[in-house]
Amino acid sequence: MSEETGRTTHFGFREVPEEAKAGLVHGVFSNVASKYDVMNDAMSLGIHRLWKDAMMDWLAPRDGQRLLDVAGGTGDIAFRFLKRAPGAEAVVLDMTESMLAEGRRRAEAAALEGRLGWVAGDAMALPFADAGFDRYTISFGIRNVTRIADALAEAFRVLRPGGRLMVLEFSHVPVPGLQWLYDRYSFNVIPAMGQAIARDRESYQYLVESIRRFPDQERFAAMIREAGFERVAWRNLTMGVACLHSGWKL
Repeated sequence: MSEETGRTTHFGFREVPEEAKAGLVHGVFSNVASKYDVMNDAMSLGIHRLWKDAMMDWLAPRDGQRLLDVAGGTGDIAFRFLKRAPGAEAVVLDMTESMLAEGRRRAEAAALEGRLGWVAGDAMALPFADAGFDRYTISFGIRNVTRIADALAEAFRVLRPGGRLMVLEFSHVPVPGLQWLYDRYSFNVIPAMGQAIARDRESYQYLVESIRRFPDQERFAAMIREAGFERVAWRNLTMGVACLHSGWKL
């Protein structure tokens, strides 16, 4: 048990002290940063690109908007947002500096200088003033946060009235037979792929386990409502392998 809070949380299938989780997650993403984008393509057979495009379709970026992309890592979402809205601005926040460094090295980053910022920070204690953003996105990152409710509360705080939250996250397949197949792929193929491509089986074992610990679609939608968001809705992608969640600060 933690000497500081006495509370524990999950890190994959392990129980760890709450204050230890952020450091463990930081270690995972520091280890895989240089191969993160390559592994995303390999693990999903490129389907993650379609999921992110679906996210942009529903988010409908507009000129003049200011986006905060949390756990934005190498900039995938921010680049897509700014491509669709050339008159918008974006800030990418991530707890792992090496992920941000990979993003800054991407060719798109130089072309967007002046409209795109990179900030190292914590989703549970955002280093921004209240009501400074029109849109808040987090993709495949919120399940790694120690206290999800705190991150959602921070999202609500930094959004302007009329602002919108959108979360893209792995979720739960509602058909048992398909879930069984998905589990076989996840636990047998993805860690082996992580070893072959990123030379890191353990980090990808954690990522697979963290998906199974994340709340299902209905439970996560309820958490978004509890944070104060309204007009909460969700859309399954690829039969629930991933899910888009939307909420508005009204």
